[in-house]
Amino acid sequence: MPELPASVRVALWVTHAWSGGTTLTHAIERALPDVDHTEGLVEQVRVWRDLGEAALLVALPGPGDIGGLPRCGPIATDAAVHAGEAVFVAGLGGMLVPSISTFGSEGAQGLRIDWVEHDADPVPPHRIEALEPSQLERHLRRQLLASVEELDRIGGAPWADDLSRDLVDDRLGADWSLPETLPQRARTVIGLAGTVAVAAEIGLGSSGAVTAAHDATRSAALRRLARLCEQSLADATNAACAQMAGWVPIR
Repeated sequence: MPELPASVRVALWVTHAWSGGTTLTHAIERALPDVDHTEGLVEQVRVWRDLGEAALLVALPGPGDIGGLPRCGPIATDAAVHAGEAVFVAGLGGMLVPSISTFGSEGAQGLRIDWVEHDADPVPPHRIEALEPSQLERHLRRQLLASVEELDRIGGAPWADDLSRDLVDDRLGADWSLPETLPQRARTVIGLAGTVAVAAEIGLGSSGAVTAAHDATRSAALRRLARLCEQSLADATNAACAQMAGWVPIR
């Protein structure tokens, strides 16, 4: 699958469609090109649009970190944390959480995503409108420098083998298949955060540590780096959606 979370791609492409950039059908095809079947997404997105929503937003929660989610019940929160992602609308309130699975016989399997609807509270507009891509980029770059310094202090190779390094190099400058109307500064932050998040995940799967204690320290640093990038990715996506929806001027 493309490395950006499905909810990020769906939020960007659906908001692009809602702003008149393309049809909803084409937007879903571009957002999920390798998904053979989706259930529950198109229908709910159409309802939200008919009721006046202009931007589809994203949350990328993790264990102990649900700050990006709209206020919702424990079942919805647990589902979003388990999935690691969700899309929601700010005006009416409401959230969709994806569940990814496969179907078909061995050797001929297809990929499907079921989007489960959950109640969620509306989100105050100022929370989204305050997200400024240039500030997000500066914050992300500062935090990346701090993370690199931390990994240097820990020592060892973050990407321990040739395959890991090749995978990281392959992602650098990757084509994320984003909407052409995506504001450039937000595009930069999304690309940077997405690339480093992938690199951190690859690093977690390939240890160059000498001892178990060193491995635990290194893994904790890489998990913090991945979490930082996921937070920046969600914020930059929502900033871009707010701009494409016309809530705020492109900055």
